[in-house]
Amino acid sequence: MISKQQQKYVQSLHNKKYRTEYGKFLVEGEKGILEILNSDFEIENIFCTENFKEKVPTDTKFKAFNICKEEEIQAISTFKTNNSGVAVVNQKKITTTPKVTENQIVLILDDIKDPGNLGTIIRLADWYGINDLYCSQNTVEFYNPKVINSTMGSFTRVSAHYLDLAPFIDGLKVPVLGAFLGGQNIHHLSLKKPFGLVIGSESHGISPEIEKLIDTKITIPRVGLAESLNAAVATGIILDNIFRDI
Repeated sequence: MISKQQQKYVQSLHNKKYRTEYGKFLVEGEKGILEILNSDFEIENIFCTENFKEKVPTDTKFKAFNICKEEEIQAISTFKTNNSGVAVVNQKKITTTPKVTENQIVLILDDIKDPGNLGTIIRLADWYGINDLYCSQNTVEFYNPKVINSTMGSFTRVSAHYLDLAPFIDGLKVPVLGAFLGGQNIHHLSLKKPFGLVIGSESHGISPEIEKLIDTKITIPRVGLAESLNAAVATGIILDNIFRDI
């Protein structure tokens, strides 16, 4: 059961203002909650159905499940349909301090606005073993519910660092590649880690300020008539080509 006060509190976390104020975020649905239970995130509360609770491993450290009816879960969820649960979780500090190490790909996001794109890029980073993303201050919030849902649990293994990109990129002691509609064919490049890879916004691409700092412009060769690819699709294609080559 969930009280009216609890319902109001959880619903407030649909809004970025209150997520920031309280330092909390929501994880929704079966996949996400099972992932968060197996992570190092600190969980405040889990509201879930009895059916979902039966799927939780018995050795899970978190025990304070709040059993609710499906309609109660639906009332506090951002999902159109949620018959499993909603977890209230403490945010980790989003650091602005880069921690670039040798022999890595530095994945940099320049003003990614769409939550689904950011979530998919986080999932791609997890797939390819990239643990950190370096995001412009105007990139969509990491803890946005749509971002969290789109990661399919990968947010538990990938960190985001929000910072002023220009001085960060300028200070990198590695070559920096940028994705453009016109550039060197990604299929023909020979790459060696470490290097930086910049992905631009869905509508405007890489900003002029950041473009000046790019060492090599790369592109995905177009065969058909589509004008462009969305940021997440482009990231996936580029990363696959990169990891095929190194």
